[in-house]
Amino acid sequence: MISSLRGRIAAKGDSYFVVDVGGVGFKVFVASSSLDRFGGVGQEISLFTHMHVRENELALYGFAGPEELQLFELLLGVSGIGPKVGLKIVSILSAETLRAAIATGDAAMLTRIPGIGKKIAERVMMDLKDKLGVSLEFVSYPALTNADAEVISALTSLGYSVTEAQAALRSLPQGDLQLEDKVRLALQYFARE
Repeated sequence: MISSLRGRIAAKGDSYFVVDVGGVGFKVFVASSSLDRFGGVGQEISLFTHMHVRENELALYGFAGPEELQLFELLLGVSGIGPKVGLKIVSILSAETLRAAIATGDAAMLTRIPGIGKKIAERVMMDLKDKLGVSLEFVSYPALTNADAEVISALTSLGYSVTEAQAALRSLPQGDLQLEDKVRLALQYFARE
């Protein structure tokens, strides 16, 4: 089992790095938030990894820290969540935000993530409540509204990464804007970059 990698980034894709470790390139799928955090080709990188073995696939999933890895592995234990959906959840929600959603019974927060329906969201809430050590002290968190989720969905369908979409969303002015206006302003944000 490969539990960590340290090497140089040999290539970078939309959802993965190829990490050169002593002349051997490992393709490692990473959370979209990690793609920007680690830099570009030639940078030194250190990842905590999870090796996912299936009948027809052997894949590595990499994380910046042990907390992200632990959350990912807990999510894989939930029936109906595979590594790709688990990686989406870890990309969008921190462990604290997920704890808060579970503590308040906010399954809708999970259903805003592409690939998560109501049944799977409820299963995550039920299965992880004890494993994440949820208590009611985690009740305040920055919620992802339906409008925000729609903006992120629109931008990702246009080819932007979740991380890029979240950055554009944070740049939007506060106030009530229509979806079309938010998307237009987000695209203007990308044009300025």
